[in-house]
Amino acid sequence: MPIINNNNKIDNHLINAIPELFSHFEHSHFTPQKTVDQIVTLWISNKMLISILSFMKSISEPFDMLYDLYAVDERLRLDKSQIPALDFTLVYQLLSIQRNQHVRFKVALSETEISIASISNLFKNANWYEREAWDLFGINFKDHPHLTRILLPPTFTGHPLRKEFPCRATEKDPFSLNEQKLQKEQQALKFIPEQWGMKKNNDSNDYMFLNLGPNHPSVHGVFRIALQLDGERVIDAVPDIGFHHRGAEKIAERQTWHGFIPYTDRIDYLGGVMNNFPYILAIEKLAGIEVSERVKCIRVMLSECFRILSHMLFFGTFAQDIGQLSPIFYLFIDREKLFAIIEAITGARMHPSWFRIGGLAQDLPQGWDKMMTEFVDYFPAKLDEYEIMVMQNSIIKKRSIGIGQYTSQQAIDWGITGAGLRATGYDYDLRKKSPYSGYENYDFLVPIDDKGDAYSRCKLRVEEMRQSISIIKQCIKNMPQGPYKAEHPLTTPPMNNLSKHDIETQIQHFLNASWGAVMPKGESSFAVEATKGINSYSIISDGTSSSYRTRIRTPSFAHLQMIPEISKGLMLADLIVIIASIDFVMADVDR
Repeated sequence: MPIINNNNKIDNHLINAIPELFSHFEHSHFTPQKTVDQIVTLWISNKMLISILSFMKSISEPFDMLYDLYAVDERLRLDKSQIPALDFTLVYQLLSIQRNQHVRFKVALSETEISIASISNLFKNANWYEREAWDLFGINFKDHPHLTRILLPPTFTGHPLRKEFPCRATEKDPFSLNEQKLQKEQQALKFIPEQWGMKKNNDSNDYMFLNLGPNHPSVHGVFRIALQLDGERVIDAVPDIGFHHRGAEKIAERQTWHGFIPYTDRIDYLGGVMNNFPYILAIEKLAGIEVSERVKCIRVMLSECFRILSHMLFFGTFAQDIGQLSPIFYLFIDREKLFAIIEAITGARMHPSWFRIGGLAQDLPQGWDKMMTEFVDYFPAKLDEYEIMVMQNSIIKKRSIGIGQYTSQQAIDWGITGAGLRATGYDYDLRKKSPYSGYENYDFLVPIDDKGDAYSRCKLRVEEMRQSISIIKQCIKNMPQGPYKAEHPLTTPPMNNLSKHDIETQIQHFLNASWGAVMPKGESSFAVEATKGINSYSIISDGTSSSYRTRIRTPSFAHLQMIPEISKGLMLADLIVIIASIDFVMADVDR
């Protein structure tokens, strides 16, 4: 780690942001870095990591949620000289919900000493984040309880988010599977309980081991849980993820800024344009692009449509997993009604990829307001029927009330956001706490509960649909006039009418449309209240037409880590209810 550069002094703005930190530690322990997102970002030495993070967790109104942990391979970065980086960087982003404030600590590591102490004893959810950093970058975390592959197969060779690893399969040798390799792969599939941290059978017990998934309707995607059972009671549960990993963050390094937008749709594939939102907003913040009030309003309206679509599917499958089959069919009929409107506006249904850097793909079509009004007038009464059908069902209540229960502190410890956090009594919704895209102009409530169980998580999402309807009605009534794209030169793709003036504007249009816009150097991130919790994109630009590093922080990755803690001692049937109540998508987990 480079010693602190005395020219990078801690200014009053940073001191005022976290006064406790700078009064407890000498300023020489920190090198500040300015980022476009204005999150306090401090470089520290690996020797100070544990002390500083422990302190941040202990102060009043603590930074007690490990919001994200990720790595960056700095070796090919064009603007590396502007930051105190070595070969690799580890980023620890903490969140204080009480302060509604983030802080980002960075640690520089050299390729010859790519090792650091694990913080899994300090933050429970660091376990998976550290495994991910080892899996994709090869960073060793000393004293980690189970440092193994998490997204890639155990037989995988290499660490794919390192810069020397190719972005495309065509850059590698053709795939082949000989007998020797086949045997190696088969051997790796052998289930050995001790390797999963499970106990063996002995004379006093006769445990059964069961694979739930990865191909089973109740696990909502290619998700496996290795279970240790005593009869039908869960003794241990170890989630196994990675079956849906597609290397989205690696793909972001090869696509243009604009060309990566369709890939974001496939992260939470039920979230549609909600996935475009944080990515687009992070880029617009980096480039200094301001969009019109009309664009902001349309983005909010479409995002809330997809919140309803996602919650409708959750509501139906929650009931289905518990044994009530009819609601999912009714809800699918209503989803089709809303999908038809999405298709009429955007030209596509589930994955419209409709948001653009600096605006939208096109303006709203004629008649959009009539279609949208018909749906928001029709759906609330149907939702009331479905709520009675499901939430007042005595079997649903008996199966879900008190099941999968956790406290607010447990939610913070595991990085739980969204309805899962609000069901424990925390009133934390980014649309209210850190409004974006004009959310501060809308009148809506944030549903909360204090039971923290499966029933509460479902109940809140039903109420969230009602609030989304209210927001959409306000969008219809108060839709502003204005352009659907900004005239900023980095808007991608640029408006056609701006390319007709002279040869220079035609050249700019051609380059932006073909090679992609070149974004300014810098680091930016943006978080939104997505369908399943807080979703954010952290992007690094070193002044080229594609991202140097794109980090996708998804809510589902954090949420699945909690399954063992809230399922042990319950019945196997209760575990199905817990899984249903989390509301996750495996593409959102594995990326």
